[in-house]
Amino acid sequence: MQRSPILGTRGSPLALAQAHKVASALEVANRWPADFVQIQVVETTGDKVQDRPLADIGGKQLWTKELDRALMEEEVDFCVHSLKDVEAIRPREISIAAVRPRGDVQDRLIGADSIESLPDGAVVGTSSPRRKAQLLSIRPDLKIVPFRGNVQTRLAKLEAGEVQATLLAGAGLRRIGMGNVGTPIPLDIMLPAPTQAVIAIECRADDALTAAMLTIVDDHSTQAIIRAERAFTAALGGSCHSPVAALAELVDGKIRFRAQLLSEDGRDQLKDEVAFECGDHETPRQLALSMLEKSPDSIRSLFTPG
Repeated sequence: MQRSPILGTRGSPLALAQAHKVASALEVANRWPADFVQIQVVETTGDKVQDRPLADIGGKQLWTKELDRALMEEEVDFCVHSLKDVEAIRPREISIAAVRPRGDVQDRLIGADSIESLPDGAVVGTSSPRRKAQLLSIRPDLKIVPFRGNVQTRLAKLEAGEVQATLLAGAGLRRIGMGNVGTPIPLDIMLPAPTQAVIAIECRADDALTAAMLTIVDDHSTQAIIRAERAFTAALGGSCHSPVAALAELVDGKIRFRAQLLSEDGRDQLKDEVAFECGDHETPRQLALSMLEKSPDSIRSLFTPG
């Protein structure tokens, strides 16, 4: 590529930290000078509207639609996303060209040493239906309130006493230099969102030159696990209202896949686990359909399987 490539990103501190990590990796891999990759901030609706849960104002596309527009109108060459914020079904014109090695998949509890140690009726802030349902499945006495904003905003609200505790992704905290904040929640207590802790890089599907450039920094092991997780979520047909958790891990050359579906209030839940070969996307798809078939109406009604 003769000119500097242009990277599109949201403008939050975490998004910018991730964009700079990708830019640096590309510069090293291609032997470009520092700051050769241009970073262009694109404001998204999800960043503008902070007073309502994401599910109430349009879902995950509010993180992606403005970046998609900038990409398709060739204002930028590629975009960097937190993959858990990207819809399972994407436009045909856009391709996930690369992913970076997966980070810390655990959620962190901030404000208490453990979920069990929270006071009776404690107010916990989260706008994630998954985290809300998982918390209520363990502690139905908790009061869960909507809690949006970037990491610094949420921590400031916690410090101001708006809530007694909140949850944040460990990977995000580490990427902005706050890896010592909060208490990691064991995975057997709280599975993460599908594709949590993965940085994805998208480009136009017909842009072979950019795709080839991005492939250099692609992590093949992470590709294998996120494709399994996205096959699972695509089959579920869930929305931002649908509490779902899934984690694929490479174990002895195979994928170990754990999944959890919950009702919105956490009273009903279904867990399952399966192992399969890398590249097998049919097994996670069938797992999704099987779990829905076994689920009560309180869970099944939250999904539209495809």
